[in-house]
Amino acid sequence: MKDPEEDESVAGSSSSYRFRHRGLMDTNTATDSGHSSHDGMPIMVSILVVVIVCTLLYCVYCWRWRKRNAVRRAQVRSLRPLSSSDLPIMDLSSIYEATNHFSKENKLGEGGFGPVYRGVLGGGAEIAVKRLSARSRQGAAEFRNEVELIAKLQHRNLVRLLGCCVERDEKMLIYEYLPNRSLDAFLFGSRKSAQLDWKMRRSIILGIARGLLYLHEDSCPKVIHRDLKASNVLLDNKMNPKISDFGMAKIFEEEGNEVNTDHVVGTYGYMAPEYAMEGVFSVKSDVFSLGVLMLEILSGQRNGAMYLQDHHQTLIQDAWKLWREDKAAEFMDPSLGGSYSREEAWRCFHVGLLCVQESPEHRPTMSNVVLMLISDQMQPPEPAQPPLFTKLKKVSESEFSLAMKTETTKTQSVNDVSITMIDPR
Repeated sequence: MKDPEEDESVAGSSSSYRFRHRGLMDTNTATDSGHSSHDGMPIMVSILVVVIVCTLLYCVYCWRWRKRNAVRRAQVRSLRPLSSSDLPIMDLSSIYEATNHFSKENKLGEGGFGPVYRGVLGGGAEIAVKRLSARSRQGAAEFRNEVELIAKLQHRNLVRLLGCCVERDEKMLIYEYLPNRSLDAFLFGSRKSAQLDWKMRRSIILGIARGLLYLHEDSCPKVIHRDLKASNVLLDNKMNPKISDFGMAKIFEEEGNEVNTDHVVGTYGYMAPEYAMEGVFSVKSDVFSLGVLMLEILSGQRNGAMYLQDHHQTLIQDAWKLWREDKAAEFMDPSLGGSYSREEAWRCFHVGLLCVQESPEHRPTMSNVVLMLISDQMQPPEPAQPPLFTKLKKVSESEFSLAMKTETTKTQSVNDVSITMIDPR
């Protein structure tokens, strides 16, 4: 039989053990709880950081979305007065449907402004859609310029603007579709040049001259085109010429004769010397471009880098040399085969040389150009020597050739040039 005192001692030991064990458990529990709290803090901080970053990103997205919408609304508002009076605004879905979502098969060409597509509207009418890049500052400027200018111009020798579209990120101009496309495709293509007989060439020259006369003297507002060239003359199904691409055009006041600009745009080969070298343009700058175009139509040759490399002088210089030597027949396009009116051809040649004279004051006005072309009674004055672009200040001939964008088959509406590159001899 156990001693009661021994039982009490054992019981006391058990109680003490249980107390110590419970204390140890409580201590371990407290330690585990501390560890859990310490481990959970970084997770909570990470979640908070992610939430803050996502909120900031969402706020930035909302701000940019609202800004883009504000810009679009401003663009639409700026065009709304035109749409109510002159120019219809077409919806994007109908343009997508007409062009088969801008398929490659419908692409007509591409220039500095962007691509051009053929389209067919629901009623069967054919259109040409000029699609401008939403992110191109140049494209946006051209778009606004064309909408403001060409919507107010109506002439049989100017391409007709049917409407525009400003929706989402798209800016588009919708023109009448001209199936024969541009003059340069016929003029400088070895296969198609034979299709341009003399009667057709003379008609094209007169049509371009009449369109330019309208811009300079009869339209409201009066306009300087600044980029007249073969690729910017379109031909309808009857081969009637229509001047296109007014992205570089400028309105001028009747009392203002010349305008200075630090930003020279245009295409080498067609650019008047005072504009290329000094940034001075006027209606006489367009007259110079017309003169170059007339000489190209007569010769079937492009006044560009390739001609300069092959002949060591420009087409204008060759024309002047042959005129002075009374060998104008050698200048005419061989594809004509001599089948042309000598009197009409020589008159066009003569007027073309008058238009490309170096001094703007010596060049005729467009009214005189048209009169000299159609009147047998008016005797044109003797032309002075045209400018000779042969001495280059800062670039080699090969670099200059690359700058003359007229060699490319892709239509380029804008070719920024340096006004210090060329020095006439």
